[in-house]
Amino acid sequence: MMTFGRVIFKCVQSYKCVLAPKLCILPARYSTKCDGLLSDINVLDLTRVVAGPFCTMVLGDLGANVIKVESLDGDEARKWGPPFIEGSTDSYYYLTINRNKKSICIDIKSLEGKQVIYDLARKCDVLVENFLPGKLDQHEVGYDKLSKINPKLIYCAITGFGPVGPYSKKPGYDVIASAMGGLLSVTGERNGNPVKAGVAITDVTTGLHAFGAIMTAIYHRNKTGRGQKIDCNLLSTQISSMINIANIYLNCGIEGQRWGTAHANLVPYQAFKTKDGFFVIGTGSNAQFADFCKLIHKEELISDERFKDNAARVKNRDEIIRIISEVIETKTKKEWFEIFKNASFPNGPVNNMEDVFNDEHVKAIGLVKELPHKHAGTIKMVGPPTVYSEGGNMVRTAPPILGEHTRDILSNFLGYHNAKIDELISKKAVK
Repeated sequence: MMTFGRVIFKCVQSYKCVLAPKLCILPARYSTKCDGLLSDINVLDLTRVVAGPFCTMVLGDLGANVIKVESLDGDEARKWGPPFIEGSTDSYYYLTINRNKKSICIDIKSLEGKQVIYDLARKCDVLVENFLPGKLDQHEVGYDKLSKINPKLIYCAITGFGPVGPYSKKPGYDVIASAMGGLLSVTGERNGNPVKAGVAITDVTTGLHAFGAIMTAIYHRNKTGRGQKIDCNLLSTQISSMINIANIYLNCGIEGQRWGTAHANLVPYQAFKTKDGFFVIGTGSNAQFADFCKLIHKEELISDERFKDNAARVKNRDEIIRIISEVIETKTKKEWFEIFKNASFPNGPVNNMEDVFNDEHVKAIGLVKELPHKHAGTIKMVGPPTVYSEGGNMVRTAPPILGEHTRDILSNFLGYHNAKIDELISKKAVK
């Protein structure tokens, strides 16, 4: 039985969690019933940190029954704070990507713990893990062992560098893959130092690739009756995400450069300083450029030979950016947003989180969800970004506390009797 009290936030050093003062929250689509498109899919989740949990969260949002297996100490991301939730050692970082899951603690090194994994694998459709290649095989809970127990099992391994090659045994985090995969070489101010993206975008992208691969494997299994192994890794995802930068190098030998918010091949296409911040303009055609010039009352730029087409504007980048900058800095972000509201070219202000969640459009699409949590009372999170006309893609349950569902899973999912569960707990095979 869950009990919910008032929201209490824990302050640590200079970190403080407070409710956004002007934030308007629409009623959340909150449900504890698994009624999504994947409601008949059981997922065994042996992942930690970001990429793997993001993948399994997307599966859970779509209704899959996600069983999150943690060590007795828990997912490392639980400790990634401050800020932490009052009354627990869980960080708000952990809450970000672990909703719609059930937590069970298992010592996979113990014989009894291995048997629990075998029993879970026998009943699950999908397994996702992000250990170093071969690590779970050492503990006899890897693909070779589990695929014999359940030939229909779809086993997805997410690693830093993949199962083959000289780096296969190296651990990998998002920023390492971003560095080695080329992203940091083109991210940052022009002629400046490399800059890490503000969020773990390589982790998130890898999680999405894994999700897509799992769905494809489910479709294939529906036709053949066979499961299979899927390998996803951060480095391959990052390199594939370099799209035009990688393709131009492979075919032309031209290295990408850092351009800040600007675009190597399009001008104007960047952030410009305003009276109170920055505003981004993106013109992808001569018609859009002409529209932009008219709206900033610089029609003479349209017929200027230096700026007559995109190639000319790229060649004379510094001059046209100087002219535009002098105009844009005369007004506020809000003023430019109003001036450009019916423009043919994409545009928008650079927002911080307060700006984002107070934006009228963000409120209208109802991305922010509010739901009960055992320790925090109530938490808010960004819900699923995609909407299905049929089937619930939604937030159903808060991220679990460590081992919250151990007894429930062992009893109701696996059918273990209480005496056996008590024995497993006493032997510290589960918690």
